[in-house]
Amino acid sequence: MSLELQLGLLLLLAALGMPLFAVILGIALVGLQAAGYGEAALTEFYGLGDMPGLIAIPLFTLAGYLLSESQAPRRLVRLSNALLGGLPGGLAIVAIVACAFFTAFTGASGVTVVAMGALLFPALVAAGYPKAYSLGLVTAGGSLGLLFAPSLPLILYGFVAGPIAGDPGVSIPDLFLAGLLPGLLMLLVLSAHAMWVGRSVPAPPQGFDAGELRAALWEARWELPLPLIVLTAVYQGVLAVSEVAALTAAYVLVVTVFVRQEIGFRQLPGVMAEAMRMVGAILLILGAARALSNWFIDQDVPGRLYAFVSAHVEGPLEFLLLLNLFLLVVGMLVDIFSAIVILTPLLMPLAAQFGVHPAHLGVVMLANLQIGYFTPPVGMNLFIAAYRFQQPVTALVRATLPFLLLLGATVLLITWWPGLSLALLAG
Repeated sequence: MSLELQLGLLLLLAALGMPLFAVILGIALVGLQAAGYGEAALTEFYGLGDMPGLIAIPLFTLAGYLLSESQAPRRLVRLSNALLGGLPGGLAIVAIVACAFFTAFTGASGVTVVAMGALLFPALVAAGYPKAYSLGLVTAGGSLGLLFAPSLPLILYGFVAGPIAGDPGVSIPDLFLAGLLPGLLMLLVLSAHAMWVGRSVPAPPQGFDAGELRAALWEARWELPLPLIVLTAVYQGVLAVSEVAALTAAYVLVVTVFVRQEIGFRQLPGVMAEAMRMVGAILLILGAARALSNWFIDQDVPGRLYAFVSAHVEGPLEFLLLLNLFLLVVGMLVDIFSAIVILTPLLMPLAAQFGVHPAHLGVVMLANLQIGYFTPPVGMNLFIAAYRFQQPVTALVRATLPFLLLLGATVLLITWWPGLSLALLAG
C-alpha cells in the first residue's frame, strides 16, 4: 500500500472518530517506516523519561484536581466577591478572576467549566445578569488562565521549545514571566466589559464589608499562599520547576486531606486516578507528537515551510498576523497539547528568521489556542458547557461571540506589541 493511501486511510479513520493521539502516532509510524526508520517512532515514548522536569506535569495536575474536588472553588469565589463584589459588574469580574486562577492550576479548561460553572452560572443569573452573558462568561472563562503560572500548556511549551531555541533561548521561568502581562490584559478587557454589562444589573444590597473580607481571607488562608509558593520559588531560583511542583502537590494534599479533611482517604485514590488519566493522555499525545515532529524534520518540512512563507510574507508583523489566523483554526480542531508539541518545532525556525522572540511566540500561540477552546465548530468548551448547563450548542456559540471578539482583538494587540510579553524578561 502506498504512503499516500495509508495516510488517506488514517485521515478517514480520524474523521470517523479515531482518537487523535492514535492518528498522530499512525501518521508518524507510516512516515518513518517509509523513510526507512522502522520503529523509531516508538522510541520517543521511552525518551519521555529523559525529559528534564517532566515530572512537573503530573504533580501540578494532581494539585489542580485535588483543589477542584475540595471546597477551594467556593472559598475562592467568596474571597473574590468580598474584594470585588461591590463594583459595577462585580460578580462577573469575580467569575473572570476565579476562572483564570482555577484554570492556571488545573491546566484543564473543561474542569474549570464544570467546577466553577456550577457555582458561578446560577449566581450570575440570580444576580440579574442576562442568561446569554452568564453562559458566555462561564464558557469562555474556562480558557482564561493558560498564560499564568503554573499552567500545564505553558510548561509544555517550555519543555518543547527550550531544547530547540537558539539565541535568545527560552525557559519555563521566562514563560511564567512572559505570560503575566498579556494574561492580565485579557482579564482587564473582560473586566471592563463586565462593568459595562453590569450597569443594568441591580447593585448588591450591601456595599464593601470589611468583616466579610476578613472572614473570607481567613477561610481561604490555606489556598492564598499557593501562587506565592510557585512564583517566589521559581523566580528567586530557590527550586527547580519540578521541585516546585512536588512542593505544591504535597502542600495541597496535606491541606485538602489532613488539615481541612475535605477529601477522604476513600475518595483520594479516585481523585488521583482521574488526575493521572489526564496525565496519561498528555504523555500519549506528547510521545506521538514528538514522533510526528521527527518525521517532519526528516522530510525537511521546516525548511520547505520557511521557503514558502519567505516567498509570500515580508515582515514579522505580517507573519504573526497570519499565524494568529492559522492557530485559531488549529485551536478549533486540535487539542492544545497536541498543537503545542507538533507546531512548536515547525514554527520556531520560522519565527527566528523573522526575529520573533521564542517567549513571545509562545504567548501568541497559547493566547490563540485558548480562544480556540470556545470557537465553533468544534471548540471543546462549547460541548462541555452544553452538557453541563443543558443548553444547545448554537445558544452557546451566540453567547460566546462577544467574548470571542473581545479576546480576539486583545490577542491582536498582544501580537502587535511584543514588548508586553518581553517587558518583565528585560528586567
